[in-house]
Amino acid sequence: MNDFRYYTPTRVEFGRGVETKAGELVKHFGGTKVLLHYGGGSVKRSGLLDRVIRSLDEAGVAYVELGGVVPNPRVSKVREGVALGRKEGVDFLLAVGGGSVIDSAKAIGYGLAYDGDVWDFYDYKATPAACLPVGCVLTLAATGSEMSDSSVITNEENGKKRGVNSDLCRCRFALMNPELTFTVPAYQTASGCADIVSHTMERYFSGAETVEPTDSVAEGVMRTVIEMAPRAVKTPDDYEARAAIFWASSLSHNGLTGCGRGGNGRVGDWACHQLEHELSGMFDVTHGAGLAAIWSAWSHYVMPAAPARFARFARRVMGVSEPDDEKAALAGIAAYEAFLRSIGMPTDLRGLGLTLTDEQLDALAYNCSFEGTRTIGSFRILKQADMREIYRLAR
Repeated sequence: MNDFRYYTPTRVEFGRGVETKAGELVKHFGGTKVLLHYGGGSVKRSGLLDRVIRSLDEAGVAYVELGGVVPNPRVSKVREGVALGRKEGVDFLLAVGGGSVIDSAKAIGYGLAYDGDVWDFYDYKATPAACLPVGCVLTLAATGSEMSDSSVITNEENGKKRGVNSDLCRCRFALMNPELTFTVPAYQTASGCADIVSHTMERYFSGAETVEPTDSVAEGVMRTVIEMAPRAVKTPDDYEARAAIFWASSLSHNGLTGCGRGGNGRVGDWACHQLEHELSGMFDVTHGAGLAAIWSAWSHYVMPAAPARFARFARRVMGVSEPDDEKAALAGIAAYEAFLRSIGMPTDLRGLGLTLTDEQLDALAYNCSFEGTRTIGSFRILKQADMREIYRLAR
């Protein structure tokens, strides 16, 4: 087991009705004027936004609203939030929604503490030195942004989707009421579950070595989501299924499942995420569905580097009993593909409605390699040509 640092400062309030604590927690963490950030009309139609505003009023916390966040959140909305926050003198960001809203709020927090353009951080021209405090009321189990150090933003002007990781942006608190996810459509629920498993896999498949008990925790998280996802898709108001997936989302991306695998707990392969980010940037696909579509090609391509690692996944997570490692590995990949299909997720790019040309494959690999200047992955190091081949296999 490697040395590691594990840092999870986010206060979690989990259960029915916890969204009514938003005002008191903003005040507890020093907020006096909030930028209330959210997506579309669902938070208004459901009455959630009214409950959050009531809690702010009761706590004597002023607020200004900014809605309109979309999936694969845009830097243009972030810039709008930075301008509004400066004009209104806000000192706290409160995200009400899913990972896209939280990521957008984190980016606004970076921008409000910076004199330049916030995209500088996502274009890796600058490193964040400060971030206004962020809290969230979570409505979707997917990205794990509520407890992670990550923020991912899309620049719609050039089609680039980029992430920044810093402890500065970690949420001060996360309010998690599983009932708020009851109205999430089946496709988005399934996509979120694919994202959760992928976050865990990125660490689990970061190398061939075994790291107990971290591996057992990761395997438990994956088994939980694989068991509960069909229930949540079939019966949206299954509280226990929704609650299990909600908490698994946080555990999958708060660093726990990477402890001891090197680095700071966020170590991982991340090739699937990097490959998918280019798909989202170019085609605006749903992130979790994009991960599902690329995983099969990636797993078949890299598995020969360490079949025993995939065999352990097959046996511990997918219930495969095959004694031969390579056969078990292939059976585990097939079993996970079957799970994805069972909840309505794609296992190739055609399932996303994409028919890619050779020129598009070239462009995706070129962009993913940062114009040929970087490799990705750690389970197997992938160069630009490898990236293109994975996109081709997924086509």
